[in-house]
Amino acid sequence: MCAQCGTQIAPALLACPSCQRLVHAEELKRLAATAEGAEQAGDPSAALAAWRQALDLLPADATQHQVVSARIAALSRSLDAGPAGAKHGSGLGKGAAGVGALGALLFKFKFALMFVLTKAKLLLFGLTKASTFFSMLLSASLYWTMWGWKFAVGVVLSIYIHEMGHVQALQRYGIKATAPMFIPGFGAVIRLKQYPANAREDARVGLAGPLWGLGAALAAYIVYRATGIGVWGAIAHFGAWVNLFNLVPVWQLDGARGFRALTRQQRWTAVAVIAAMWLVTSEGLLVLLGIAAAATAGFAHAADEPDHTAFAQYALLVAVLALMTRIAVPGHRALNGGGTPPMFAIRPEFGGPSDAQYLELECRTSSQSPASM
Repeated sequence: MCAQCGTQIAPALLACPSCQRLVHAEELKRLAATAEGAEQAGDPSAALAAWRQALDLLPADATQHQVVSARIAALSRSLDAGPAGAKHGSGLGKGAAGVGALGALLFKFKFALMFVLTKAKLLLFGLTKASTFFSMLLSASLYWTMWGWKFAVGVVLSIYIHEMGHVQALQRYGIKATAPMFIPGFGAVIRLKQYPANAREDARVGLAGPLWGLGAALAAYIVYRATGIGVWGAIAHFGAWVNLFNLVPVWQLDGARGFRALTRQQRWTAVAVIAAMWLVTSEGLLVLLGIAAAATAGFAHAADEPDHTAFAQYALLVAVLALMTRIAVPGHRALNGGGTPPMFAIRPEFGGPSDAQYLELECRTSSQSPASM
């Protein structure tokens, strides 16, 4: 019942049909105060989270809805222009210029320390979710039966890091989502409870997964080069291939989310990058990637304004991941802890995962139903 005119209000309505009073007026005031306080405290992510909650409580045709939407868009752009911690980083950068090599070393140490305290903390926090942890165990058990426990653990952790890249980006933009849920044999899913405000946010969230996945693959490759243990090379190759597959710009794959923010010219430039990497690596997956990218560039609706960040991220991912598919992959015996067999490039031929099995393991997430990111 409306507190102002006494009209009976249906549960789904956000405003009184008679006097147009907002049903959640008091909660909206509280959320606005929380958001403004977070902005003043220099926490745009918390402010975005509060404003998005307020947006869910406003009718789409209300003036307040337009005002809050504009506030969200402005805050979101401010995150890209100056990410959290940039203010401190810029000051440290100026100090480094003054004291030379020592300052540069301190800056690198600060960056590494901040990564450990933030990103590593986020990775550990994800494992505290029962749905994530136990579904990871189920997936690892399935892959264990196929390829041995070492490679199985590496596969599951690679997928997990990919998904947590999405989680970190979602948290940064204040978008509610569930924790990752693993589906044995198919990857993992995240369900969004709120939508990105625009194609730019969607691209940042979508490409964050492959970017984190690339980091995991590079870490595995560094360990492989340092130790010569074949299973690390297999994990690095798997991570590169599956994250490259996720860049195919179709359906709900990560590549589709990245492409939505690109202009037609940027899309055709991305096609050229894919073609160039195919000439360099001869990776067959790039043919599929190129065909899908060309079709999207030629026929799908393109963004009106260029998104240079999304394009740079997409091109970087294609180039580095394509090169990493050239990593030699050990056979089944090495994956299960045996001696080191002859190494061979591109795909395992001695009982390792086949192309079809790789395809089944793409990391996936969705806003409403399971769909790959």
